[in-house]
Amino acid sequence: MNIAIVGGGIAGLALALGLHQRGLACQVYEAVPEVKEIGVGITLLPHAMRELRDLGLQAELEAVAIENLESVFYNRWGQFIYREPRGRHAGYDVPELGIHRGKLHQVLYRAAAARLGAQALHTGHRCVRFEQDATGVTLHFAPDATGHTPAPVRADVVVACDGVNSAIRRQLFPQDAVCFAGINTWRGVTVHKPILTGKSYLRIGSIDTGKMVIYPIVDNVDGQGNQLINWVAEIRRPDAAMNDWNQPGRLDDFLPTFADWRYDWLDVPALIRHATQVFEYPMVDKDALPRWSHGRLTLMGDAAHPMYPRGSNGSAQALLDARTLADLLAHTADPMEALQRYEAARLPATARVVETNRSQPPDAIIMKADELSGGQPFGHIDELIGQDELRAISDRYQQVAGFALK
Repeated sequence: MNIAIVGGGIAGLALALGLHQRGLACQVYEAVPEVKEIGVGITLLPHAMRELRDLGLQAELEAVAIENLESVFYNRWGQFIYREPRGRHAGYDVPELGIHRGKLHQVLYRAAAARLGAQALHTGHRCVRFEQDATGVTLHFAPDATGHTPAPVRADVVVACDGVNSAIRRQLFPQDAVCFAGINTWRGVTVHKPILTGKSYLRIGSIDTGKMVIYPIVDNVDGQGNQLINWVAEIRRPDAAMNDWNQPGRLDDFLPTFADWRYDWLDVPALIRHATQVFEYPMVDKDALPRWSHGRLTLMGDAAHPMYPRGSNGSAQALLDARTLADLLAHTADPMEALQRYEAARLPATARVVETNRSQPPDAIIMKADELSGGQPFGHIDELIGQDELRAISDRYQQVAGFALK
C-alpha cells in the first residue's frame, strides 16, 4: 500500500511514525522548503504524551521541556481562584510538558528521518489539488521557491494533514470557512525569572476582561536560572478584525488591556514588553464537517477539525487521530474501509471537543468566579464558590477532551 501524507506537522509526522511502527510505508509531502525551529510554546497533555510515549519519544521530549507541576487560575486582579496538580503529580502515568513547538516538531522530524529515511520526507511540496479515481489519488503541487514544479504524486491512500487552511479540505468543501467570533490572540516568549513554582501553568482573567495564559517552556535558558516563558494574550472585541496567522504582533494592539495587571508575584505588562518575539493569531475554528473520508482520501488534525487553541487540545486530538488511523490501516484489509472506520471513531469525538472549546473552555472556572463577584475583587474565593464545585468544572472539560483520570 502506497500512502501519501500531505503535511509534515505534528499530525503528519506522528502518522508517519505510527505507520512505520506497524510495518507500513509512507511518504510525507511538506510545503516548507526547510524545516526550522519556529513558533512559540505548546502544552503536551497526558493523552498527547501517551501517544508520544508509545512512539518512543518521551525521554527525548522530557529532556527539552519543563514538566508542569500545577495549573493555577486567577482573576484579572491577581486573586487566587483554583489550583490543581497536573500530569504525574495528579496521578497520570505520564508527565504534562510545556515545550517550544519548534522543539517538539524537531523531535518528530528527526525521528521520522531516522526511522523512515530522509528520502521519505519531501520538503518544498505544497499540495494545491488532487484527482481521484477508482484505483488511487494523484496529488499536484505548487512551484517551489526556485520556480520548479514538483512532479505529481500517485498514491493508493492520501491523508491530508495540511492544517487549518488545508487545500484538500477546500477542494472537498469549497464553501467551508473559518468561524471568527471577535477573539484575537497574541503569543510571545520572554526570558524571565521562574514564576511561582517555576513549573506552574497560569490562567489569569477571561476573554471578557482580557486573558493571559503563561507557562515556562525552557529551563535555565541563559545559564543564570531564568526560564523562557511562553505567554498568550487573548482579547474579545465584538467589532474586532481578524488577526493574521503567525505575523509579528504589535504591542499597541493589546498591551493597554493589561497595563495595570501588576501583582506582588508577577508584573504582566513587563512580561509582555520584554518579549523576544511576539506573533498574532486569530482565535478561530470551523464547524464540524459531515464527513472526512472520500474514497481513498481522508482528513486529519487541523485539516479535519480546527478548534480554538484552548486547553492545549488541538495537538492531542491530532495525535489521537494519527494512532487511530495507523491502527486501522494496519489491521483492515480494505484501506477505504479503514478510512471510513477512522472517521466513525474520530469525527464525533473531535466535534464534541470543538464545541466544548467554544462554550465551556478550561477558563470557565475564572468566568464563573467573575460572574459571582460581578467582575470585582473579592475577599476569598470560598466566599463565592467552593473548591469542589470548581473542580467539577475542570473535571467536565477533561472528560470531554479525553484525558480524565476516571
